[in-house]
Amino acid sequence: MQSNSGIIAKYANGNLVLQIFVGIILGVVVAMVSKDLAMSFSILGTLFVGALKAIAPILVFVLVATAIATKEVGVQTGMKPIVILYLIGTFLAALIAVLASYFFPVELVLIEASQKALTPPDSVIDVLKTVLFNMVDNPVNALQTGNFIGILVWAIAIGFAMHYSAEETKKVFFDISTGITKIVKFIIKLAPFGIFGLVANTFAQTGFAALLSYSKLLLVLVGTMLFIALIVNPIIVFIKTKSNPYPLVFTCLRESGITAFFTRSSAANIPVNLDLCKKLNLNEDTYSISIPLGATTNMAGAAVTITVLTLATVHTLGMSVDIGTALLLSVISALAACGASGVAGGSLLLIPLACSLFGISNDIALQVVAIGFVIGVVQDSMETALNSSTDVLFTAACHQKN
Repeated sequence: MQSNSGIIAKYANGNLVLQIFVGIILGVVVAMVSKDLAMSFSILGTLFVGALKAIAPILVFVLVATAIATKEVGVQTGMKPIVILYLIGTFLAALIAVLASYFFPVELVLIEASQKALTPPDSVIDVLKTVLFNMVDNPVNALQTGNFIGILVWAIAIGFAMHYSAEETKKVFFDISTGITKIVKFIIKLAPFGIFGLVANTFAQTGFAALLSYSKLLLVLVGTMLFIALIVNPIIVFIKTKSNPYPLVFTCLRESGITAFFTRSSAANIPVNLDLCKKLNLNEDTYSISIPLGATTNMAGAAVTITVLTLATVHTLGMSVDIGTALLLSVISALAACGASGVAGGSLLLIPLACSLFGISNDIALQVVAIGFVIGVVQDSMETALNSSTDVLFTAACHQKN
């Protein structure tokens, strides 16, 4: 009995990143040994992601409401510079993706569109309408459906409404926040088991076969995202902090990006990012708002996906693109990316919106969406890793500056 307790204690106090790495290796090994055995372990991944998605809306609501309700009068949260970095980073990602598509043009072999019922937005106005309607969603429905825009709005509203309440009431908010945080920490400690299940299932189902036919497209997507993560983001952070950005960049990629890569959901990775911000000793009044906000608006990876796949379609159809249209595409991709949902594959349905700029029909655009689902094993994982790790990176950069 004591031996079992000792093993549990060692695991609980162990290095989480190392444990996740071991889970990844074991997942690949099991998938190579037995496909059936690997797929049977998929329940671990499903349970882990399900637990994160279940707790994330409640966590965001409680933390944001508590941060505002208990905030001392005159204390600055420093959100403005973070939001500015979010917007700049997303736009630059779209612009870099345009350049990458020019230097490394890709032509697609268009396949039949997905048989799923897809309802892509027709215009930027539709995207903005969706955002506005999500903002005024019923708070219970927002929590139930994981509508993080609605959750943020209601949490901020309740936080301000309770800002001048009695200290006893504020303490209740604080105690609830502490309790939810403990639950989140427990779930995060189970990440190695969850990621083991996710990796085993992914490799058992696809291996590398499904990715080979779209290797060039994947190389452009992954290469662009890596360039954003390792070159563009560090430059932004250096300009902001006037110090070497790479220790912070690698910390964010290691402790946030790895988990996000396998969960493939910015929303599900919110608890991980909040925990990382705490480890970095950032201001809780700031990161309790900036991290949930980033999961819905800081979408550099989504901007890259929308831009590259749209221009790949343009090249396939033999259409020419002038500089002005390319810049307009960057703006539209950045705006559309900000409206992308924080769940797996959330950016793909916005490709028809960008394609409409070139007069490309929805029939063709939805075939490109289908291609996006085929390569999603890598594309969406890389996209989410970039999006989610950048949330912490920009929050930490602005915190250091302050």
